[in-house]
Amino acid sequence: MPLSNKLTKTVAIVAVSVAVSLAASQTWAAGVHGDGHGGGAKSSTGKQGNISEVTRTIEIKMFDNYYEPENLNIKKGETIRFAIKNMGDYVHEFNIGTASMHEAHQQEMVLMMEHGALEVDKINYDLMKMDMGNGVTMEHNDPNSVLLEPGKTGEVIWKFTNKSALQFACNVPGHYESGMAGELSFK
Repeated sequence: MPLSNKLTKTVAIVAVSVAVSLAASQTWAAGVHGDGHGGGAKSSTGKQGNISEVTRTIEIKMFDNYYEPENLNIKKGETIRFAIKNMGDYVHEFNIGTASMHEAHQQEMVLMMEHGALEVDKINYDLMKMDMGNGVTMEHNDPNSVLLEPGKTGEVIWKFTNKSALQFACNVPGHYESGMAGELSFK
């Protein structure tokens, strides 16, 4: 990619990140808190899968700011191993959830950036355990999500127990808004 295109893309991502950060800061000041991981994910989107029950593996590549593939077909009851690689220059997330779960989680990701746990291209793991306000920590150890630095790999094993409107998305500030989300469609 030519340097001018890369700089333009970087400036756009930073601008969206700042706008999202400002909006989320106002929301948090009002006392709103969502559950982008954990309990909500387990009940409405499925549950952590067992490696012995995996019916297929899907390779996911994360770029700046899109996934490959962008959309997936799933069967109810299927257990899938998502093998994920961050091919981009920035930190990215693969997170399975509903649109409202992603919206709530984006606000939590803003807190991670504000507290230094998350940088554009680096994760400061030691800071992810700190209280980011109201008892919130962002360890990213939920079974429906993986957060990866550039060049890193990870996996999510997930059993799709319910047919619901699901997406996989990156909730790093500005990424979802720039189109880094894909649909999970049920056959």
